[in-house]
Amino acid sequence: MRTTSILALLAAGFALTACGTTTTERVSTGALGGAAVGAVVDGGTGAVVGGLAGAAGGAVVDQHEKSQGR
Repeated sequence: MRTTSILALLAAGFALTACGTTTTERVSTGALGGAAVGAVVDGGTGAVVGGLAGAAGGAVVDQHEKSQGR
């Protein structure tokens, strides 16, 4: 049960990373989604790590979208 919940939260976090149309929106959405998932999985430390990972994911998505002309 716990593994299923964690996987669902991770999937939601990754889906949120792609939200937004500007660099700021994508990075912010990724950071907030990552922090939320991290907090649920591992409390305060997880929130920090998840936020950083989400922000990085948002930045990567932003660069990809820009290279595609979107």
